[in-house]
Amino acid sequence: MKQITFGVIFLLSLLQASCDKDNNDHYEVPPKVKVTVFQSAGDSATIVTQINNFRAQIGDPVNNAPGATTGRREVNWDGVPPNLTNNDLFPADFFNLTDPAGANGRKRGLIYTAASLPLRLDSTSFAQIDASYADEFIPFSQKKLIVSVNSNVSEVEFKVAGTNTSAFVKGFGIIFSDVDDANSTFLECFNGSTSLGVVKAPVKKAGAAFSFLGVFFPESQVTKVRIVAGNAKLATGVKDLSDGGTKDLVAYDDFFYSEPIAVQ
Repeated sequence: MKQITFGVIFLLSLLQASCDKDNNDHYEVPPKVKVTVFQSAGDSATIVTQINNFRAQIGDPVNNAPGATTGRREVNWDGVPPNLTNNDLFPADFFNLTDPAGANGRKRGLIYTAASLPLRLDSTSFAQIDASYADEFIPFSQKKLIVSVNSNVSEVEFKVAGTNTSAFVKGFGIIFSDVDDANSTFLECFNGSTSLGVVKAPVKKAGAAFSFLGVFFPESQVTKVRIVAGNAKLATGVKDLSDGGTKDLVAYDDFFYSEPIAVQ
């Protein structure tokens, strides 16, 4: 488990040079951007310590209704209804319902971009796509994982919870399942169209599935996060590195992010 803060520009340059030599800790961040990185690989009991460190950084409490200006949001997929599971129908705005009469649990201020569609939420570890995936992708919370269907890349943006108002967060974290290659899986955060840098996920540990990666920007606003999960999309006949294939196939589970605040 590692928590690394990039602060002084000179120190940042040294750390970046060092990280370029270490495939497990690779950070490419613009010189004046400050970011704190939280990462851990292992089983669920191992990574939860760093998840909790990240939760403390982005703020308490976890919010379950619109109207908050502090604290955090969390997304898992376990309460999504069956009609949106094991198919390619998951809506981009499922977790940003704007209907005032709708369920608060769907008002979490997170949407996928159109480029991410279609999305597949799956409770079979994607065995319906290829049988070899049944033991490959392990969910962190209960039985559901998600991927973009046509690509290994997906993007999320933020809204003030329960509204169409564009928003930013200060930190975003994610749990990946089955990262085999040190350079295949990463987050790229943006403020508008400006990249705040790339941070790569740690490789999974032997006998364990999970890689947690969280990034916190104390002085920057994050309006979009690009999630690059592995180096190929899941598809029939495409095998993972750990199953004798040539591609690093990766799925992902829970999200953690600070309360989305309106962009001024």
